Amino acid sequence: MNSASGNEILQHKFSFSIWFRQLFVGFYNTAIFILKIFKETLRPPFEFREIIKQCYAIGVNSLPIISMTSFIIGIVFTKQSRPSLIEFGATSWLPSLISIAIVRALAPLITALILAGKVGSNIGAELGSMRVTEQIDAMEISSTNPFKFLVTTRVLSITLMMPLLVAYSAVLGLLGGYLNIHHNELTTFKTFIQNGFSQITFLDLTASIIKSVVYGFTIGVTGCMKGYNADMGTVGVGKAANASVVNSMFIIFIEEMVIVQIINYFRFA
Repeated sequence: MNSASGNEILQHKFSFSIWFRQLFVGFYNTAIFILKIFKETLRPPFEFREIIKQCYAIGVNSLPIISMTSFIIGIVFTKQSRPSLIEFGATSWLPSLISIAIVRALAPLITALILAGKVGSNIGAELGSMRVTEQIDAMEISSTNPFKFLVTTRVLSITLMMPLLVAYSAVLGLLGGYLNIHHNELTTFKTFIQNGFSQITFLDLTASIIKSVVYGFTIGVTGCMKGYNADMGTVGVGKAANASVVNSMFIIFIEEMVIVQIINYFRFA
């Protein structure tokens, strides 16, 4: 019995050491990958045409789902908040509540999750298929820098487009909230804007921009890294696309908690 318990403890220690080693190797490979992105970004030649192409593809193709989701979230959040404010006779606070929630948290987070599922999976699947079909190897043989052309351009594109998409998402979310408030309280658009943005500070806008840039960079790096290093044929392509989405969302939630703590420190300092 004691011998069996001892073997079980050793087995757990061995599995934990393997897990810790894989975690450390993963952090190391990610750091090397990110450093290479910065290096290739600053080194000419610059792939401006490919960056513009990717920005257009990411932005335009994401507009329909972001539009619908943001507008519905604005309406639903307003509907859910009204009963609680009615109990305290504070429905006049609805514009401020909606504006703060959307600008500070909902617009950056929802947009990032949408792009993680749509763009991140596309990047992982696209680069993964290029890797397993040896297209990336062919680019290397033809003296083309596939990392710069495929990875750097996509990371830069989604990082640049994310703040614009977040701003667009916030506008549509506020529009949905306004239509719901106007339908129930007959609040004018001017009153909604004045009350809604009275509590929005420069720090809130700065935090939203920082979040959008960080989230965009995270989605780009995760999708490119999983796709660029895919293996095992078509199975690896599916795993790369799935891992791009799951890992991006997980990291985004962690970044959200960290950024909120930092911003709150400056807000209440």
